[in-house]
Amino acid sequence: MNWIVPLSDLDYGTEEEQAVINVLRSKWLTMGEKTISFESEFGKVSGSAFSFGVSNCTAALHMAVKALDIGPGDEVILPSLTFVATSNAVLYEGATPVFADITSLDLPLLDPGDVEKKITPRTKAIIVMHYAGYPCDMPAFEAISRKYGIPLIEDAAHAPGAEIAGRKIGSWGAVSCFSFFSNKNLAVGEGGMICTDDSELAKRLRSIRSHGMTTITLDRHRGHAWSYDVVNTGYNYRLDEIRSALGLAQLEKLERNNLLRKRITEQVTGALAEDGRLGLPFLTHHGKSAYHILPILLPTGTNRENFMAGMKSRGIQTSIHYPPIHTFSNYKSYADSDLPVTREYAAREVTLPLYPGMSPEQIGLVAASVGQILSEQ
Repeated sequence: MNWIVPLSDLDYGTEEEQAVINVLRSKWLTMGEKTISFESEFGKVSGSAFSFGVSNCTAALHMAVKALDIGPGDEVILPSLTFVATSNAVLYEGATPVFADITSLDLPLLDPGDVEKKITPRTKAIIVMHYAGYPCDMPAFEAISRKYGIPLIEDAAHAPGAEIAGRKIGSWGAVSCFSFFSNKNLAVGEGGMICTDDSELAKRLRSIRSHGMTTITLDRHRGHAWSYDVVNTGYNYRLDEIRSALGLAQLEKLERNNLLRKRITEQVTGALAEDGRLGLPFLTHHGKSAYHILPILLPTGTNRENFMAGMKSRGIQTSIHYPPIHTFSNYKSYADSDLPVTREYAAREVTLPLYPGMSPEQIGLVAASVGQILSEQ
């Protein structure tokens, strides 16, 4: 369908085209110098000492769980209001996800109080997910982490460039994981980054990323090694040169585009606030957001399917972020999880379009259409 206002759109131009051409002309496509440069530059965004480019954020989450030696019999606390990859990464290593609720409809982020209630002797990590680009209450989670000696994993797929309490998202957890999927703030198609300040964890992550090998192809190409050992059961989670080159080009635009996302969000929510019927999450959030998506809450009792169909009829694409993980068939044993705020939020949430290139006309159409469709129902 040719959307008048798509849910998201890429900010791609001659910079990305030239970046790809340069890699093709170099004839070095696998993980190499571009990836090393991308890792170094991205470390400034995450505030981390060590950054590793990976094939996607799911791989990063899996690596984080594995590097922290989490396995069968262990529990990991995380939100149900997130993409399923967050919990699948726990299942990959045979551990048990434990779902905690969100704080409120106004702040739909993992609730530190509910997390603390669900800590047991089997809890080996807490995964915080910076939903929609808004940082979780990291000072509170850092205090919980220190109190119980439980490491934090940051699922920062939505939040490159975000901050809270004067610290960058990516610098709070033992490990942090970012996504560069096509709809993300920094988009390369597929790809991700995993970051840490811990030198020992960094060694594990580097090894896990590439088959558990002690050297990589680039080392041998440089003449630094001629063979290798395999010291653990690793994976092929490497990032290639084309995506790294795209990442470097996109990184140059990240700060500007996050600011544009902020301005568009403020314009849309400002217009919708006058309506008075909608829930507008995050208006009281005090951190610096990356403004990844723009969620709203429909009035209680609104037929969401009809609302979204009405937006579609006007050429406006919408979505839902997210169907709670504990409601999926593969998680049927969690169906009775006590997550009342998550349940209500997920039943009423609709995601409106948000991307840096939205025109004033598109912004106006989205804001006006919401109110019109609600009045028609």
